[in-house]
Amino acid sequence: MKILVVGSGGREHAIVQSLTNPLAIEHSGPLSEENIEHEVFTAPGNAGTAAFGTNVLIAADDVDALHRYAVQEAFDLVIVGPEVPLVLGLADLLRESGISVVGPSALAARLEGSKSFAKLFMTKYDIPTASYQVFHRSEADAALDHIRTQGAPIVVKASGLAAGKGAIVCMTEEDALEAISAILHDHHLGEAGEEVVIESFMEGEEASVFALTDGTDYILLPTAQDHKRVGEGDTGPNTGGMGAYAPAPIMTNKLLVDVCRMVIEPTLEGMRREGSPYMGILYCGLMITAEGPKVMEFNCRLGDPEAQVVLPLMRSDVAELFRSVADGTLSEFELEVADKSAVCVVMASEGYPDDYEKGKTITGIEGASSQGQTFVYQAGVTVDETGELVTSGGRVLAVTGLGVDLTDAMDRAYKGVEAISFEGHFYRRDIGEKGLARTALS
Repeated sequence: MKILVVGSGGREHAIVQSLTNPLAIEHSGPLSEENIEHEVFTAPGNAGTAAFGTNVLIAADDVDALHRYAVQEAFDLVIVGPEVPLVLGLADLLRESGISVVGPSALAARLEGSKSFAKLFMTKYDIPTASYQVFHRSEADAALDHIRTQGAPIVVKASGLAAGKGAIVCMTEEDALEAISAILHDHHLGEAGEEVVIESFMEGEEASVFALTDGTDYILLPTAQDHKRVGEGDTGPNTGGMGAYAPAPIMTNKLLVDVCRMVIEPTLEGMRREGSPYMGILYCGLMITAEGPKVMEFNCRLGDPEAQVVLPLMRSDVAELFRSVADGTLSEFELEVADKSAVCVVMASEGYPDDYEKGKTITGIEGASSQGQTFVYQAGVTVDETGELVTSGGRVLAVTGLGVDLTDAMDRAYKGVEAISFEGHFYRRDIGEKGLARTALS
């Protein structure tokens, strides 16, 4: 199969690796070219994806160029990794040209692209979520008054796409007022902050549930738990994600049944009624509260770093899984998942999620990858003029360990991290501990 993967991060590296044959879980370390069954291209890709196919220098948000290239090369399947090209309508263009694509239409992708739309949608279809109010930039003073009336803790969210940094959990009224001023008055998040959603604070534990759907049928991937805050103990500002593990012990079978009944099925039915059938990956970011699961956010693609723990657990042919999603034959697919655990630890640049330096030489990736059942996914990485790997982003690497249980997976992930070095790197040392604590209680 000739496949194009759109994107350049650790998620896309994980997707590309998952498309290889034999499956990633059967291997330790990088796969050789002889193992690769499908012809895989990545646009624009990174140094990690280049090991599994061909990188194409087209930006992920250049939807017209991607569309032309996909038609010209007659791809059998296109898998869209990030949210921006989906919100810009890449899936629509591809479907109109008869190309199979994994990803929702621009109208369906509004579930992620507009938090105000998602909130109105959830209200309309009785999908449990936090209570909220929406304010436009022209209503900044009203938003400030709302904060003063509601008090804290409270959550302020930019309605548009903000690369995972648009949700601000404010534990004091002062923090919330500052967040509103930064977004609405100071344009801190640009166009993403034209509107803000102010939500009530939800007590509980977060979890991620992924449904793959062809618009009619759906199947669930392993559950996961992301770690958004930059600091250990869930402290500091939100990031794009500092680590994840799968499966998440908090998501019991009963809870999964509830999520399907209360969230996934009414969402898919609601999108059909709205005339925008949802086809692709529906990422449900949940808060498990005392009243049950509630939606914090929807995303229209795999999470990053959740993809780096979910995909390595796949024993089924991932390329055929994605093709069945794109071609409307998901009811015929039987998903097989390994009875293992996976833990991913993100290695970040000093200063992230704020300003950071680039161009720091990275060493030790090969050693980490050779330790067995350990995978190093590249994100903020490029190759310099001497051929060395150097840092080019805030989240640089995602190191994933597979194990017979969560403890084993954590051990492998952190041993992998310890084998890698670049100037100023940091990482959280508590990825997976919530899962261990919950496992100990069961």
